[in-house]
Amino acid sequence: MKPADASTFILKTAVTAPQQPDAEALCQQGLDLLAGGEPARAAKAFRAAMDADPENFEAHHGLIRALRDAGKLEQSIGAALALTALTPGDPLAHTALSISLQAAGHVPQAEAAAAQARIVEWKVQLQSPPCEESLK
Repeated sequence: MKPADASTFILKTAVTAPQQPDAEALCQQGLDLLAGGEPARAAKAFRAAMDADPENFEAHHGLIRALRDAGKLEQSIGAALALTALTPGDPLAHTALSISLQAAGHVPQAEAAAAQARIVEWKVQLQSPPCEESLK
């Protein structure tokens, strides 16, 4: 194949190749499905978003909620545990875990996860500069 032929092939391939939805669009689709009362389909959309961008934490949170709403509580707990491992400094990840544990009836573990969320939030607050009002 000559260089000119190769560039024409690449250009044609780029133009005709089907575009995969991006993670943000898939997340939005998942949110729409969740709002529409279709948590099982929403979970599929959130998983696809995570496949497109494993660091899209909105997709992780959406998956946790969709699984919980679908009644797949143990899977929701597993997804929340995975998120806390990915983002140990995110209080919302620990809160999501607590909510899923509570929904599954694991009250002591839910309380422990909620306490961890508070601790992480306090650490975040301590690392932030004080606001102007507190300095007066």
